[in-house]
Parts: sequence; structure tokens; C-alpha cells
Amino acid sequence: MFPLCVDLDGTLIHTDLLHENFVSAIAAKPWLVFSLLFWLARGRAYLKARLAGHVVLDPALLPYDERVLDYLRREKAKGRRLILATASIRSQADAVADHLGLFDAVLASEPDRNLKGAAKAALLGGRFKQFSYLGNDRSDMVVWRGAQTAGIANASTRLGRRIADEHVVEVVIPRRRGLALAVIKALRPYQWVKNLLIFVPILTANQISDLAAWLAATSAFVGFSLTASGVYILNDLTDLAADRRHLRKQRRPFASGMVPVLAGIMLSPFLLAAGLAIAWYAGIFPPLILYVVVSLGYTLRAKELPLVDVFCLTFLYVVRLFAGGLATGFYLSQWLLGFSAFLFLSLAFIKRVAELSAAVRDSTRISRRGYLVDDYLILKMMGVGSSFASCVLLALFVQSPEVATRYASPALLWVLVPLILFWQLRLWLSTTRGYMHDDPIVYAARDWVSWIASATGAAIMLLASQARFSF
Repeated sequence: MFPLCVDLDGTLIHTDLLHENFVSAIAAKPWLVFSLLFWLARGRAYLKARLAGHVVLDPALLPYDERVLDYLRREKAKGRRLILATASIRSQADAVADHLGLFDAVLASEPDRNLKGAAKAALLGGRFKQFSYLGNDRSDMVVWRGAQTAGIANASTRLGRRIADEHVVEVVIPRRRGLALAVIKALRPYQWVKNLLIFVPILTANQISDLAAWLAATSAFVGFSLTASGVYILNDLTDLAADRRHLRKQRRPFASGMVPVLAGIMLSPFLLAAGLAIAWYAGIFPPLILYVVVSLGYTLRAKELPLVDVFCLTFLYVVRLFAGGLATGFYLSQWLLGFSAFLFLSLAFIKRVAELSAAVRDSTRISRRGYLVDDYLILKMMGVGSSFASCVLLALFVQSPEVATRYASPALLWVLVPLILFWQLRLWLSTTRGYMHDDPIVYAARDWVSWIASATGAAIMLLASQARFSF
């Protein structure tokens, strides 16, 4: 029985360690980006070794292909020798082999040798008179040519047919379907609901009939949405290990390996550039640049700092309102900005309290967060206090001279105060009962009570702007 030589990246695992090492190293130490070209000038293998030296790999968290593992276990049970033959750097290949306990030997890249393509074919041909090779990539073609039998795992349909025509195939493990849907999911389009805040200045200014304002706000909405998706992808790439430890987030496209890390590395800057270009056209370039800077700061470091993280999240909400005012020319009053700040601070606390509550319930550890389980009560107190503070400022806005001149029946707007307070307190009750899943805005978008509250609030504002009532 021929020894079975198994590729790692893309075959045994649904990812590429070089790409993951690149993201992890640069996220932890951004200044390393200036060394990349010097490392690459000394060879791809040297680059791999240097990047791996700045990364702590936990092999238990990698997205293994269970179908491949099952096949290897069956072959191992038959007494077959299994060899891990990978272009990944030796230290990480050894860690994977030690974790799995399946392989009899490990052949991997060294700082002076990149074990890929022709180099891998030559080494395997010299080490074994006859062998079988399980791979997935076009670069494996030369290795398959030197093998007596071939195994195909996670290869494209076209490549699989070509290998089947030219070689004796032992096993075919097809590539998982759903890449296009996974890419769309990685963009997190459901999060774009937050960008509807850009339209709020039109409503508060009672200028619903202003078509030019709606068009300007729509351009700003598109710019923010594309930029936000670019930031979300970057966030997912830097949070791979943390997401894989999370019971729910481990199914995210990059964490699960459904979307290659390299695709995210290329897609994120493209979305950021497209969003910023639209923002320039819409006249909201400064606030969007500020949004990107704070978002990147939050992604790379601020999310680990207690309280700093919730204030960053609050800012990211408020800057959308400011951008909406800049795009439409209808700026929010100081009262309304103050109300919004406390409202979004409350929602940010809900997000953190929900995470702490889930950690306690599931007996898991919160990765990349600066909070302790004992912080649960004080965070909840801060959040509920912010809810009440927001409604106090809303009441001050409702009775301001600015509102009196814009609305036919401004007294009707007083109904908004208890309505919004009720909505916030209901979110807190849902959080305490364990119904909240990390993001209160997304939860509210799927909550029928929130929809009723929103419709009621919109109806009150429309009635207050159009009808005259004497109280």
C-alpha cells in the first residue's frame, strides 16, 4: 500500500496558514508591513518563517475538513502510512500533526526551502519510490504526475476532471458549495440597517418632501454601507481565533473557511476605496474618514479596552447622524445629538452585557474583550442610566423653540418620550432574559414590537408635522 502524502492548506484545512499568519502578524504589529518586501526578497519560504515567528498558532482552532479527516482515519486504521507534506512552515505543520496524531512524518517548508510545486514533487519522489498524493491546487499538478495514485479534496470541478483524466484517482472529496452566498454574508448586509440613521436629519427637519435631500442621503447611505462592509471584513480577519472559540461566530464565513482569507484581504480595501469615492461625491468624506479611523482603531485595539470600546461604538452611531446632516444640509440640534449619544451608548452597553451574559450561560471565555464576568451588573446599571438620560434630553428637545417652529402640533411629540423609553427598557429586559444576541440594532430590526414602536413614532411625527391640534 502506497504511503499517502497529504497537503495541508486548502486540502486538510479550509484556509491557508500563510494568509492567516499575514493578517494576524500585521494586526498585532502593524509596523511589520514595512519589513514584508525585505523578507519576500529573501524568498517566499523566508517570508513564511518570519511571519510565523510573530504568530501563536492554536491548531485546535483551525477549520479542518471533517470529510478529509474521516478518510485519513480510515486509511490509518488499515495500517497505511500518512505523511503531512505541506508548503506551510515546519513549526506550524508540526503543531498540526501533533494535534491530530495521525501522521507518521511531516515534510514542510524551511526558512531556506519552500516546499511547493516542483520542490515538493522532487522531495516526495526522492523519499518514496511510490506514493499517493492528496491535494487541491493547480500547483499540485507536478506532484500528482510523480504519484502512483491521486486523491482530490476541495479542488475546482475543472481541475478535478483533469486529474481524473490523467491519473488513477483513489478518492474525490468535492469542494463545498455556497461560496457566493458566503461572500455576501461576509459583507454583513443586515448591518446596513444602522446606516438608515443617515436619513434621520430629513425626518427631524420635517423635510420629507425634499427629493434632493433623499437622493443625497441615499448616496451617503451607499458610501457608508460599502465602507462598513470593508471594515466588517477586516474585523472578521483580525478576529479569526476569537470567532473560532465562539459558539455562534465560529460559523462566520472567514472563521469557518467558507471564504478564503486571501479573498478578504483583497475585498476589504476595494470596498473601502469604493465607499470613500462615493463619500467624496456625496460630500461626506471627512466624517466617513473619521468613521474608518475609529473603526480601525476599534478593530485593532479599542475593543479590548473597557469603556473605551462602548464609547467608540457610540461615536460610530453618532457620526452617521452627522454625515446625514452634512449630506442633506439639515443639521441636528445639540439636544438631538445629546439624545442620540446617550441612546447609542445604552445600545453599546446592551451589546457588551449580552456578551457577558452569554459567556456566563455557556461557560465560555470572552476573547478580545477587557471585561470580567463580575462587571455584568455595573455595565447594566450604566446602560439603563444612559437610557433614562437619553429620554431626558429628548424631552428637552421636544420643548425647544426649534421644534415649535418646525411642527404644526409640537405637543404631540411628547408621546415619543415614553415610547422610546419603553423601547429601550424592553431591549434591556430582553437582554437580561438572554434573548439578545450581541447586536441590539439587528435584534430590533427582527423584533415585531420594535417595528410597531417605529411605526407609531413615525406616525406621531407625521401627524405632528401636518395636523394642528389644540391642547
